[in-house]
Amino acid sequence: MTKDLLLAIDNGTQSVRALIFDLQGQLVAKSQIHIEAYFSEKPGWAEQHPDYFWQKACEACQALWLAPTTDGQPLDKNRIAGVAVTTQRASVVNVDKDGNALRPAILWLDQRRTPINKRVGGLWGLAFKLIRMEETIDYFLSRAEARWINIHQPDIWNKTHKFLLLSGWLNYKLTGKFIDSVGSQVGYIPFDYKKQQWAGKNDWKWKVIPGTKEILPDLVKPGELIGEITEESSLLTGIPQGTPVMAAAADKACEILGSGGLEPDVGCLSYGTTATVNTTQKKYIEPQRFIPPYPSAVPGSYSTEIQIFRGFWMVNWFKNEFGHREQGLAEEKNVSVESLFDELVAEIPPGSMGLMLQPYWSPGVKMGREAKGSILGFGDVHKRGHFYRAILEGLAYSLRESMERVEKRTKTPITQLRVSGGGSQSDAAMQITADIFNLPAARPHTYETSGLGACIDIAVGLGLHPNFDTAVEKMVHTGQVFDPIPANAKIYDELYKRVYLKMYKQLQPLYKDIRDITGYPE
Repeated sequence: MTKDLLLAIDNGTQSVRALIFDLQGQLVAKSQIHIEAYFSEKPGWAEQHPDYFWQKACEACQALWLAPTTDGQPLDKNRIAGVAVTTQRASVVNVDKDGNALRPAILWLDQRRTPINKRVGGLWGLAFKLIRMEETIDYFLSRAEARWINIHQPDIWNKTHKFLLLSGWLNYKLTGKFIDSVGSQVGYIPFDYKKQQWAGKNDWKWKVIPGTKEILPDLVKPGELIGEITEESSLLTGIPQGTPVMAAAADKACEILGSGGLEPDVGCLSYGTTATVNTTQKKYIEPQRFIPPYPSAVPGSYSTEIQIFRGFWMVNWFKNEFGHREQGLAEEKNVSVESLFDELVAEIPPGSMGLMLQPYWSPGVKMGREAKGSILGFGDVHKRGHFYRAILEGLAYSLRESMERVEKRTKTPITQLRVSGGGSQSDAAMQITADIFNLPAARPHTYETSGLGACIDIAVGLGLHPNFDTAVEKMVHTGQVFDPIPANAKIYDELYKRVYLKMYKQLQPLYKDIRDITGYPE
């Protein structure tokens, strides 16, 4: 039996997908199970039961065997050469010695904080003070889920045998082994991003986790073997027992690989709940001073990522708050809501008649903790369409600014764009992106770029393609390309340089005053 199919289990924020790709990168079959993203016992909390994720992953796999294939033939599961997991990042699971989850997983959307009573001391503390990074380190420590659990639920922490990311949890359920991929290690954990291994015992990051690295899983590089499908997981998922489970990477890293972003001159934009700009580098280069690059889905490489927190979340927020008319029409006409909003945007000229938006609704480490969103230039001519287009433009301005930071740090000009994520399905968003960056913006041939990236890791790891260059050449194909419109690009370039780049600096003192007066954001 020829084993020429690859299976990716992609556990995102909104759904779990089971995806079968062939060695040419074509999607053969797909199933998708929508999930309850999280529940909140207190305001700002975001948790989900780890067993719930596993159950939905099993349902997605079982549905896959009944899903229609692109060639109309029944899916032969015995052709599956290997499996890989890619998941949402920075979501953590505590398990006991028997592998049972001890509490709900704390997800990346969670906003709880643990107060910092005492800053990092010693040589580390002195270094942070000299480079003015004390507030950033405080932010890291206050967000660390392990620290919160140890302080507020010490009984849970004392029972914890392994502290896993969601990827490690799913890999354990598939193989029975506490092993995870280097490429998935993104979060408030003691990870050395330069060496791509657990931090040394004297590293300050161990202040987030009481104990030693024995509480963490073993790590292997993307493309290496994690284990095999056990008899129990085979019964639950339908995946043949003994199928190799290979290491992939976190969803954003797999998106980059699945978009073909191997070279440093390819800018990979992700238009998801968090919008990002990424390049792949073979050297350790911090995209922002003292902010590390994340592990790539290519072993030994780095992703120079800058994030716009709550990126395309704002688009969905606008649709939910102001798009009731389009939602009703979409249901009536049996078309997508996005297509109707694209029509709305098409009626608005580039620049939204002077309406400018700064998308810092949820500040991260890119800007100061005081940063807030702003809308500038409102007049009585502006309607819903102007605001919607201004959101798309504001996100693209912010990502262009981030790209220019990456170019400056890496000393490599970005010459082409690959855009993935839910927002990439909007033609209006794609054209605005091409115009604001003044670069061709291409969609990959498949929407499922994170799953494709995971399957490329499988293919190279199992020797089905000899290396990543060949695998990308064979499996990644360019879809629709949006070329910049010169007249639009000229307008956007002036607005970007003469207005957008000055907005944050001009508004920052007011943001600080708002924070001092209201206490928000913390």
